[in-house]
Amino acid sequence: MLNAGKRNVLGILMNVADYEGVVDIVARSAHERKGVAVSALAVHGVMTGVFDREQKFRLNHFDLLVPDGQPVRWVLNLLYHAGLRDRVYGPNLTLEVCARAASEGLPVYFYGSTADVLVSLRRNLETKFPGLIIAGMTPSRFRRLRPEERIDLTAQTRASGAAIVFVGLGCPRQEAFAYEFRDHLQMPILAVGAAFPFLAGISRQAPHWMQDAGLEWFFRLLSEPRRLWRRYLLLNPAYLLLVALQALGVWNFSTNGRSPTHDLLFG
Repeated sequence: MLNAGKRNVLGILMNVADYEGVVDIVARSAHERKGVAVSALAVHGVMTGVFDREQKFRLNHFDLLVPDGQPVRWVLNLLYHAGLRDRVYGPNLTLEVCARAASEGLPVYFYGSTADVLVSLRRNLETKFPGLIIAGMTPSRFRRLRPEERIDLTAQTRASGAAIVFVGLGCPRQEAFAYEFRDHLQMPILAVGAAFPFLAGISRQAPHWMQDAGLEWFFRLLSEPRRLWRRYLLLNPAYLLLVALQALGVWNFSTNGRSPTHDLLFG
């Protein structure tokens, strides 16, 4: 089990942690009814904080930011000799947490994506983990939440008996959700991105060899070029350049963000 604290990657405070370390913190916090914000970040997620000081503030106030992408893991190992043998991939983290939740009787809640995805996700998870208690599932509204809707969502989630919430709204909205709702819900909130459609069997995951080689981005770009080309063809080179500047000591990246003056709360 590994959770060796936070390290500065381009000004974003990433945790040197593995699956076991993260799952242990999530389960313990769920039993204690403690609000904990967790996100599995790939390059895109890191770069949202690099270019937006308000998002940097949110991310750097998370309890756990773990390396979802291989390039983020590689940088932690390069700059800090972290010794991470694997990334903490959002879909796999979701399965690991669900397995622990099933064994310890911790009800889980899923928020985001579409109704069709959630139906398939429920079926697949209940088949894989017969003891898993799914307290509720709410699809995204795909728009900004009104104040009264936020209050209703908080009440609905807490009344469901859930002990852990998974959020799949896409980056950076899901991180804003976890940041804003952590103290209101008083339970762990995990921002796991594309885990919902992947685990529902709706979207295809990259082959394992591509994941291990850090080429998952290329697979996803080929799958959804019109939606993702800016993310990968612009942000990936920028990430590599900035990492080189940090590694060479040319640029010291501040971890100071700016307290949000607006929200990103879509639902």
